[in-house]
Amino acid sequence: MQLYSVRSALQAGSPADVLGRLAAMGYGLVEPTFGLLNGDASGFRRLLDDLGLAASSLHGPALGPLRPQVAEAAHAIGADTVVVPAIPDAEFATAAGVARSAEHLAEVADALTALGLKLAYHNHHWELANRPGGQTGLELLAALLPPEVALEVDVYWAAVGGADVPTLLHDLGDRVRLLHVKDGPATVDDAMTAVGSGTLPIPEILAASPKALRIVELDRCEGDVFEALAASVSYLKELP
Repeated sequence: MQLYSVRSALQAGSPADVLGRLAAMGYGLVEPTFGLLNGDASGFRRLLDDLGLAASSLHGPALGPLRPQVAEAAHAIGADTVVVPAIPDAEFATAAGVARSAEHLAEVADALTALGLKLAYHNHHWELANRPGGQTGLELLAALLPPEVALEVDVYWAAVGGADVPTLLHDLGDRVRLLHVKDGPATVDDAMTAVGSGTLPIPEILAASPKALRIVELDRCEGDVFEALAASVSYLKELP
């Protein structure tokens, strides 16, 4: 699961306690954000090892001057993929902006490849809502990226952006190597819900991208986020 979901608990309490609760729910992999490591990636790795957890990937500002530190943190926690969390909305308003973004991501991917790491890009709603030339910004980006750059498709934000998510995933194919799985009313501002209790067709979404790693994330939710995360993993484990 993406640890941004429990950022408040991690910042306010004991990371060992928070991660222990997630492990007890049945999560085996976590995806941290660079900021939540608090500059101690090695210490975070020790916590993971003690709890039988592993880091699948790391969200971090790899497009900026902190790229060396992000890459070092990824190695330290045992992640093989660095995920760019977002590129601003304005870059997806035009085909030229998408092309610039693809070029920048390709340059960073080359730099990370030299360090033994892979690069992925995570979408929000604007990559789907913007349609330069009649094609969604995310699909145009995928067409321009070199094949080694993966996509981490956030299925909730894709739906908010107006996409038919199963069709989108089918069309993007093997480029999609990670999924952010979340659920809710599929609006920009409303709270999210436990996976399986919202409006998204979760079984159809997962079937459209069967090889992608499934990462639960709840950006915000009403009630106890730990209860929602526990319900989410239970629901996903029951799916065929």
